[in-house]
Amino acid sequence: ALAAGPRAVRFSGSTVMAAATEVMEKPATIEKFRKDYRQPNYWIQEVQLDVRIFEGETKVEALLRCKLNDSVAEPGAELVLDGEDLRLESVEVVDADGTARGLAEGPEGYELSADGMVVRGTPKASSFDLRTRVVVEPEKNTQLSGLYFSGCMYCTQMEAEGFRRFTYFPDRPDVMAKYTRVRVEADKKKCPVLLGNGNEIDKGDCTDDASRHFAVFQDPFAKPSYLFAIVAGDLGKIEDSFTTASGNEVKLAVFSEQENVDQLGHAMVSLKKAMKWDEDRFGLEYDLDVYNVVAVNDFNMGAMENKGLNIFNTALTLARPDTATDADYERIEGVIGHEYFHNWTGNRVTCRDWFQLTLKEGLTVFRDQEFSGDMGSPAVKRIGEVRVLRARQFPEDGGPMAHPVRPESYIAMDNFYTATVYCKGAEVIRMYQTLLGREGFRKGMDLYFERHDGGAVSCDDFRAAMAEANGRDLSQFEEWYLQPGTPQVQVRSAWDAAAKTYTLTLSQKVGAGQAHLPEAKRREKPMLIPVVVGLLDRATGKELVPSKVLELTEAERSFTFEGMDAEPVPSLLRDFSAPVKMDYPYTDEDLAFLAAYDTDSFNRWEAAQSLGAKAITDQYAAEPGSEHALSPGFAEALRRIVNDRETQDLSLLAYALILPAESAILETMTPPIDPVRLHKARGAVRAAIAAALREDFQRRYEELTPAQGEELVIDGPNAGKRALRNVCLGYLAAPKDAAAVSLCAAQFEEARTRGCMTDKLAALGHLVEMPDGPEVTQALQAFYDDAKGDFLVINKWFTMQAAADVPDILARVEKLIAHPDFTFTNPNRLRSVVSVFAGNVTGFHNADGSGYAFMREQVLKVDKLNPQVASRLALAFSTWAKLDAGRQGLIKEQLTVLRAKEAELSKDTYEVVSKVSQAT
Repeated sequence: ALAAGPRAVRFSGSTVMAAATEVMEKPATIEKFRKDYRQPNYWIQEVQLDVRIFEGETKVEALLRCKLNDSVAEPGAELVLDGEDLRLESVEVVDADGTARGLAEGPEGYELSADGMVVRGTPKASSFDLRTRVVVEPEKNTQLSGLYFSGCMYCTQMEAEGFRRFTYFPDRPDVMAKYTRVRVEADKKKCPVLLGNGNEIDKGDCTDDASRHFAVFQDPFAKPSYLFAIVAGDLGKIEDSFTTASGNEVKLAVFSEQENVDQLGHAMVSLKKAMKWDEDRFGLEYDLDVYNVVAVNDFNMGAMENKGLNIFNTALTLARPDTATDADYERIEGVIGHEYFHNWTGNRVTCRDWFQLTLKEGLTVFRDQEFSGDMGSPAVKRIGEVRVLRARQFPEDGGPMAHPVRPESYIAMDNFYTATVYCKGAEVIRMYQTLLGREGFRKGMDLYFERHDGGAVSCDDFRAAMAEANGRDLSQFEEWYLQPGTPQVQVRSAWDAAAKTYTLTLSQKVGAGQAHLPEAKRREKPMLIPVVVGLLDRATGKELVPSKVLELTEAERSFTFEGMDAEPVPSLLRDFSAPVKMDYPYTDEDLAFLAAYDTDSFNRWEAAQSLGAKAITDQYAAEPGSEHALSPGFAEALRRIVNDRETQDLSLLAYALILPAESAILETMTPPIDPVRLHKARGAVRAAIAAALREDFQRRYEELTPAQGEELVIDGPNAGKRALRNVCLGYLAAPKDAAAVSLCAAQFEEARTRGCMTDKLAALGHLVEMPDGPEVTQALQAFYDDAKGDFLVINKWFTMQAAADVPDILARVEKLIAHPDFTFTNPNRLRSVVSVFAGNVTGFHNADGSGYAFMREQVLKVDKLNPQVASRLALAFSTWAKLDAGRQGLIKEQLTVLRAKEAELSKDTYEVVSKVSQAT
């Protein structure tokens, strides 16, 4: 176990007669291990809650029906309850005959610790009730975990371990209870809207105080504590309904602050689409009479799937064409779907322990990806998913925070809501479908629900359902849950003209993706890797062999194709069939050919990306500051893409013209790496593309420019037009000359007139990188004024400035932090500046180390307010071991400062800092 220094924590302990207060030390920081899972001594069968919200404090009375778990405990065993930052008023046990007896603090009653309570005075019976009364202070809760106040409402966030900040409870996902009566009481004027999980069964005015009212909720389905939610506030809403396939009418409502009600329509439309899609694709219907969504401005996460009462970050709920981009609309649709799909994959069937988090998150991310693909373009969606995977998850797998999709240990569970658990976890689920086919995957899902509905289960249970439903041995597939790191696959080809055979030899470099990890964390065994391939005729571009799944199960395996009249061009890892790094000696001519003719849309994009990555790494190796000379094949491939008038989905062309992300390229390079040099190399390649294809970009830009008075339409085809036009704008703005300023300023004004945030933000993003001038100043002021205080639009204003690729970016960011609209307590606002700066290569990786020192200061400041957010900021240092020696030393200085303060750090930030510091 890792130890943290002591910290004073004040608790109030009490009996039903008198209160006693004591000071307790913070316990040693404990690392939890998956192998140590043990069921609790007691299950909680039923929960009743009485929540009374007052100004400054909230009183929570909880009645827990406890049932002895006789498989692990004897009658009279201690009851372990989690609890943090609670003021305890009383504890009493209610025996089976209804007799209540108060417990006193001590060995015969209960004992408090810094992280909970142990009840030792339990009856020697198989079941009993426990009643506790506590007080919490939501207005002071800056961690945004548990019950807290945001703007005009009280709301909750219980996942992963927030319920313990609300009342004493065995706060773990395998304890599934029915919440049979949850009464919420508050001031009628301040909180006219009262919401809870499940169905409302009663409401009215309080008999003892006419200024207050209450509502009572009942959820008929057992759920873990992390899915509990209440909301009380002054909210507006829109309403609709959905009739399920079996004829049940569900009342739908989406709530927000009153002034934002006109931005809720897209969320409602997306919800109804998701409900219908889940019925059609998986045969899953909604199971309550009401489904509510609430948009909250202060929120650590993106959204939360609480049963019947989803709570969403406003950034993933509110949308109007003049306030939200096409990307915002797409994200909202996907996340609305994601949280709805959790109703079955997460709520009806949940995870046994937090190590199994990917069981619900990886599976549900896959489901929302499939939904978004079906609602729009599957190819575009797939490209977007892989871009995120390579830019975020591959670096995570290649760094000190690497872990399997099912982690083996953690100190702070909040640190494992990661790209690995979510994005790679979704890729693991996708591989089931690739191996078993769509029908086979559905059979496995059906068996999974049939076996485990209402249960808390493991990833092994899901794998077993997939295997048994399809008669497949998937024991080797477990390695995807056990091994950290990104697998590496090499491919060789051999053409035998006489025999007319073509052989592909696939080999997996076992353990290569784990070489950076300590030996104790490595698990070097061959994996089951599905590699989808196709073969193309080099002369005609026609497909000779359609997509075929090759199963690589050993260190090396060969596959031979017969009847080949000529040597084909292989199209490998189609649709990115496995989350691996693939190595095949393609020539530039091969890649240009695939970019033009591959019948797999993803691999057409992939070929263009490979050409771009090669150009960037070549430039990185060249003399610093030299101009880049585009290879003829790459230039021609890009020219063909820009001038493609046959492809209907213009988003595909837009993606194909965007160079690979630097974080993705860095993962393919051999350390030490100078990140600023890499950034400049990418910039040089962009400049060369912009110069070589300027007329092509100009022509296509003008062609896609909307006619005066043309209606603004929010849909896939029009989003594709805007995406391609704005990519062209980016290349046309690359020279940063007077013509570029004029073009961007013109688009900015045109977008203001049309009320198109997508085009307006694209133009502003380029303007803030131009030399200072009246156009830049005017655009920034106009954008701010147009926002009219809209919180999310102001976030965009901050983001564009913090992302600007300019030499004085740190000074600009410090000025933004001093702006009266900036705050450290709102995660969205904080991320719009500080997190964005961490991704600004020019500023963060400045050779003088100023960017690193700035980030260390922010980590320490934010950790005192919100540990979840602070630990994410500390991840900015995680690539240090791959960088050049100078930057390694500078980052290590900052990590040393942070480590020296570990007694003050939260367990969230301590865990990240300690692991990042140990990188090799």
